[in-house]
Amino acid sequence: MSRSGVKFFRILGNIVICATVGIVVALSVNAGAERVSASGRQPIYSGKSATKVSLMVNVYWGTEFIAPMLDIFKRYNVKTTFFVGGSWVVANPDTLKQIADDGHEIGNHGYYHKDHKKLDAAYNRKEITSAHDAVKDVLGIDMNLFAPPSGSFGETALAVAEELGYRSVMWTRDTIDWRDHDSELIYKRAVKNIKGGDLILMHPTDSTVKALEKILQAISEAGLKVAPVSEVLESDIV
Repeated sequence: MSRSGVKFFRILGNIVICATVGIVVALSVNAGAERVSASGRQPIYSGKSATKVSLMVNVYWGTEFIAPMLDIFKRYNVKTTFFVGGSWVVANPDTLKQIADDGHEIGNHGYYHKDHKKLDAAYNRKEITSAHDAVKDVLGIDMNLFAPPSGSFGETALAVAEELGYRSVMWTRDTIDWRDHDSELIYKRAVKNIKGGDLILMHPTDSTVKALEKILQAISEAGLKVAPVSEVLESDIV
C-alpha cells in the first residue's frame, strides 16, 4: 500500500476512535443525568451557617476516650453532635446519658455499623429504627439526623431514612483519626482553610483527644463557633 493510502487509513481510524469516545461520553453523561433526575436525593455535606461549624463524633468504640472529650468540650463551653451506634448504646447507656446531660446533640449511626449501600429497604429500616429505639429507651428522645456508617449510602438508604423522618448527613472534612493516630495530622485536617458550615468528622481516639483543644482554639481564632449539626445546617440569615 502507498504512503498516501496508509495515511488515509490512519486518519480514518482516528476519526472512528474519536467518534466512538464521543458516543461513550455522551451516553455516560446522559445516564448520570437520568440517575440524578430519577431520585434528586442527596445527603448533606455541609451546613448553611456562615459562623458555625460542627464536630461530628461517630461512636461505636473508644468509650474510654469519651469522658476526656466531654471534659474538654465543657471547658470550652462547646456543644456538638455525637452520632451513636445502637449496639454501642445498649452496652454503654450511662455514657450516652452523660453525653446528653452535657447538652450535646445525639444522632443515629445505625445499629451494627453495616454497609447501608448494600442493604435492601427492609434491612436499612431495621438498622435505623433499631438504633432509634435504643437511644429512645435510654434518653426518651426522637433523633432526626442519620450518619451512614463508613459514609456508605445508596438511593435505598437515603429513601428509607427520609421516610423515617431523618436527614442523612455526611461530612465536609474528615480527620481520618480512626486510621492515622497522629494528633498534628488530625488537627490540620480538621481546621485547614476552615469555614462556616463545615462538618468535621472525628471519633473518640487517644490522638483525637490530644488534638481537640488545639482544634477548638483554631476554630475560635478563625472567628467561628462550634455548634450541634442541626444548628450548622441552618442559615444565619433570618
